[in-house]
Amino acid sequence: MSFANQKLIILETVDSTNNYAMTMVQNDEVNSGDAVFAIQQTAGKGRRNKSWKSNSGENIICSIMHEMQWQPIHKQFEVSMAAALGCWDFFSKYVSKNIKIKWPNDIFINDRKAGGILIENVLKGNLWQWAVIGIGLNINQQNFDEENFKAISLKKITGKNYNVIELAKELHFCVLERIEKLKSGSADDFFYEYNKNLFCLNKNVQLKKENVIFETKIKGVSKAGELITNDNIERRFQFDEIEWICV
Repeated sequence: MSFANQKLIILETVDSTNNYAMTMVQNDEVNSGDAVFAIQQTAGKGRRNKSWKSNSGENIICSIMHEMQWQPIHKQFEVSMAAALGCWDFFSKYVSKNIKIKWPNDIFINDRKAGGILIENVLKGNLWQWAVIGIGLNINQQNFDEENFKAISLKKITGKNYNVIELAKELHFCVLERIEKLKSGSADDFFYEYNKNLFCLNKNVQLKKENVIFETKIKGVSKAGELITNDNIERRFQFDEIEWICV
């Protein structure tokens, strides 16, 4: 599959690749599938209004812009799943085992966080116009701050140093390839793969909801993107309804 017409725009520094990409989308300055990559990001964004910190020049920081009018608005999780599986495909080129997707779309290797995804959308009524898929993957960074002390990078796993721009091109291809497969009707296959590689599947974990911490077993993710768990009863959780404890 060729994506020769899709550009990877390389920036020296930017506040947030998602912000930059969103401005491009709103100004109609982008072709579907184009991506923005930053050497340095000064105000990166994560889920739940958290910041995403990355050492300059050491990691993949990028945002992929994709036109979405072909996808019903109620199937947003399928694109989140495609992006996560694209990251899984990318890491699988370099790491042979223990790559997991932590719901909804963080990437863990050897039980440590190796990357995260933040998708921001442009909606118009019931029409999903664009998705801006922000991805941060740890590549060459070896020292992390106290908040992210359990993080891991490709270099910490393999001992090798990598060209982050070349790897960003590989990641760009992996995600676009997954989205094209989704357009071709691979959603059911994606659900199977996503759940097969789900972090802590069939394991007891501690979750927090509304300041209450409880223990439950991870059983999978629904087609609507809900996390399914079981203890005395089956439970289902929406994005950002819960927090993971000690992960």
